[in-house]
Amino acid sequence: MNGFVHSFESLGTLDGPGVRCVVFLQGCPLRCIYCHNPDTWDRTKGISFSAEEVVRRVSRYRPYFGETGGITISGGEPLLQAEFVTDIFRLCRESGIHTALDTSGHGADLPSLIPLLKETDLVLLDIKMTTEQDYAEKIGGSLQKTMDFLSLLERQKMPVWIRQVVVPGITDSRENLIRLASLLNGKKCVQKVEFLPFRKLCKEKYDRMGLPFPLDRVPETTDAFCKEYANRFYELLSANQKSG
Repeated sequence: MNGFVHSFESLGTLDGPGVRCVVFLQGCPLRCIYCHNPDTWDRTKGISFSAEEVVRRVSRYRPYFGETGGITISGGEPLLQAEFVTDIFRLCRESGIHTALDTSGHGADLPSLIPLLKETDLVLLDIKMTTEQDYAEKIGGSLQKTMDFLSLLERQKMPVWIRQVVVPGITDSRENLIRLASLLNGKKCVQKVEFLPFRKLCKEKYDRMGLPFPLDRVPETTDAFCKEYANRFYELLSANQKSG
């Protein structure tokens, strides 16, 4: 089947293990205040590709994948085009290409996602905020929906990497870490938690689209802070697991 693609990143190293071809799909139901890709929001835009065309393009970079690389499908929100992603991943796995899904868990009913998960090797799950109020106000979605998706991944024994963007004054507090550690406590499917630095390279996109960037006055996050933040998180998670 055909789907709508926003763009390709040929040799990405930040969206899953190894060197990866990252496919950004068009369309997103969320409106994250720190969104890097506002040009992916509109579901009516993008370029139409068949699953076969996507896989042929991804396969060009297979010599660079090595033993750990592969394809990552991101967005936008790829679950809005779950059947399209399923077809792409099925063809990739038939060719021995590792498949990773970068998602917020929004965009589709959980039962409909089982066929997609059967073709997925790894899920990169964004837990964007750790309270329902912040998720509704700053993301335009539901934390519970993300957690319900994580519960499905746990039942399916799907390998998961959790991701969160560290935004000064919003997701950089000890309280946020405590809540996140509590949300993940006991989730055996979670292999890794990544804290990503907030960046403002996307502001140019907002300017071109005639949109204000909501976090224009917020400073960027350093890599060093994210590393230290991750260390503090793992200390909290370890303490929770020992007490539980």
